[in-house]
Amino acid sequence: MPRPSDDAAYLARLQDYYAQWRSLPAYEPLQAVLGLVSRAGVAKVLKRLRDAGFLHRTPDGRWTPTSRFFERPLADAPVPAGLPLATADSGETDSIDAWLVRYPSRTVLVPVTGDSMINAGIHPGDRVVVERDTPARPGDPVIAIIDNEFTLKTLAVENGEAVLHPANPAYPTLRPGDRLQIFGVVVGLIRNYRR
Repeated sequence: MPRPSDDAAYLARLQDYYAQWRSLPAYEPLQAVLGLVSRAGVAKVLKRLRDAGFLHRTPDGRWTPTSRFFERPLADAPVPAGLPLATADSGETDSIDAWLVRYPSRTVLVPVTGDSMINAGIHPGDRVVVERDTPARPGDPVIAIIDNEFTLKTLAVENGEAVLHPANPAYPTLRPGDRLQIFGVVVGLIRNYRR
């Protein structure tokens, strides 16, 4: 029996393929996409993903994604746009429009609290769309980790060192030195105006 992490990896490969081609391939190309050597292995993976609610089989035998296929992991705690706070994946998911996600397997939604990024248009209650494992450039809004705590700021370089700028004059620039890690780059923003 496969480990759940195997199916998560297969799902991630299918999500990335779908993001590029807007369709799922037939069985033979699926073997290459999934890294499997047999058609029977592909069939078993597809059945498990169907049973988990990620795929649907059409009457003519084609595989199509369900709405669950497009869900993204949701962090278990909001990220403050003020002082750093530790957070992790909650195991829950949320959906976003396909045009906002370049790499589905590396994209997470992170709720925002605090107002240190308010002048950048990032408000408490927003959700930022974050690409993990994406190189950050100066000027990028990032989710940064300092001493195992998360914060949302704009990455900058001053005197050859990375610094984190708030977008609110009430907050100081953070100068973490070698304690800085970049969790991911903010590539989008979701706001619900009716809450």
